[in-house]
Amino acid sequence: MTKYLLKRVLQAIGVVFCISLITFFVLNIVPGNPVEIMLGEFADQATIAIYIQYFSWLGNMLQGNFGTSYFQNKPVIDILTSSFLVTAKLAGIAYILAVVLGIVVGVVAAVNHGKWVDSALMTISVFGISAPAFWIAIILQIVICLKFNLLPLSGIDSFKSFILPGIALGTRYAASIARITRTSMLDVLSQDYIRTAEAKGLKGWVVTIKHALRNALIPIITIAGSDLGNILTGSVLVESVFSIPGIGKMLVDSINTRDLPIVQGGVMYIAVI
Repeated sequence: MTKYLLKRVLQAIGVVFCISLITFFVLNIVPGNPVEIMLGEFADQATIAIYIQYFSWLGNMLQGNFGTSYFQNKPVIDILTSSFLVTAKLAGIAYILAVVLGIVVGVVAAVNHGKWVDSALMTISVFGISAPAFWIAIILQIVICLKFNLLPLSGIDSFKSFILPGIALGTRYAASIARITRTSMLDVLSQDYIRTAEAKGLKGWVVTIKHALRNALIPIITIAGSDLGNILTGSVLVESVFSIPGIGKMLVDSINTRDLPIVQGGVMYIAVI
């Protein structure tokens, strides 16, 4: 186990290093090097050499110093931290929604296997997996905000501001968990000990929750764990649509303004997560 963990940690470090290398060089070879722009006529090749910049940035990053934003004139680590706190709130709501809704839908579909309820829920789950998060976000804005005026359209004035973005972000993962839950539950419900429990006269919900669901949780927990990382890094478009100042919107705005220190810091955050 120790050797396995050590191997995985070393692989992760190698991947993060490669991502940092690729990200830095790709961003710095695009036309309009910001260092040249900032230094102007005082620029010299020793100062602006990309490899020197990279090793300087890498050394600082390993010490927790991601540089200073070109346009906000603030430490990148402070900007990342404040944006991450917003993204974490959004991701938390989306994750709870995805896990709870996904498990409930999956269990109901499995218990009603072959019936219209099963077919309807699985059809909806296919739609949930297929529909892009930003499209769901726009539809929710049009229907819930503009037509019925039930929730805020954008921004983060209160907890209500996170509800629609959380639904838009969590829908795909809820649908995915629902399908895994249904498959796992069907496998468990066909086991002999389930039939034995039913033959003893136990109530249906006791058999389903206490016996079947508990033993079907392993694949559900596995996919739910990987979904947490995806939700923490997959909110770029949703945050942009709802104007939520999280990591995603920060990255989009920084790319548009070519604020490279923030872009590099944001990409490293995604890589590490």
